[in-house]
Amino acid sequence: MFNWLGLIQILIIAVIVWLFYRSFIENTSSEKMVRGLLGLAGLWVLSFILTWAHLDLLGAFLHWTALFLSLGLIVIFQPELRKFMALLGSIEGWSRMIHKGGVTTRDTGALDAICSAVEYMSNKHTGALIVFPTTLDESAIDKKGVRVDAVITSELLLTIFFNKTPLHDGAVIIEHGRIAYAGAILPLSQNNLNWKYGTRHRAALGLSEVSRATVLVVSEESGDISIAEKGKFTKYDDIKKLRAKLDKVLSK
Repeated sequence: MFNWLGLIQILIIAVIVWLFYRSFIENTSSEKMVRGLLGLAGLWVLSFILTWAHLDLLGAFLHWTALFLSLGLIVIFQPELRKFMALLGSIEGWSRMIHKGGVTTRDTGALDAICSAVEYMSNKHTGALIVFPTTLDESAIDKKGVRVDAVITSELLLTIFFNKTPLHDGAVIIEHGRIAYAGAILPLSQNNLNWKYGTRHRAALGLSEVSRATVLVVSEESGDISIAEKGKFTKYDDIKKLRAKLDKVLSK
């Protein structure tokens, strides 16, 4: 007789695992550890198979090995688990898990302001670093910088990145359609980059390697505009194409 209750339980577990992976693991440094989780699951299954085949000693050995490894993984994933439990306790958390977080509605004024400021800084060779987080690992940012919580305007962005201000070397973090932080310090990529890439590019790439954030960078030397995602750079020479890209980012 088909066990519908068992099927429902399996589906519920699958949804929970999928939400956890989609919110905290996908396209982050933790994704590399998923292979370890799969290996652990395989170890559990193998232990039950060996026990069923009356190889009790070997089955028990694998069972206890998997148990101790499970405790180790709880310690390893402690930051992710803490964030997951915090999100479960908030309505915003459920919304972020379903819709991938970030800015939930497109703000045309913010988009215009960002594109205008970026185009101006590109022409004037003013360096800039702007982070658009989705489900951003807060632990991935070395220092969030100064809390701003201001409406996005081109004038404010130009002021922040003006090379005589104390915050110009850090990154601006955009959250929920507002400038949340300025002067943030991002983790640097450890990969070997082309000599033309400076610290800003290394920081943009570094954050994109350990989170799902989209990071826009303007080169102070060349004025080139690039976007870092998933550990890769895409250069934008056409402001219209950049606007279309940022429109998608802000609409997530």
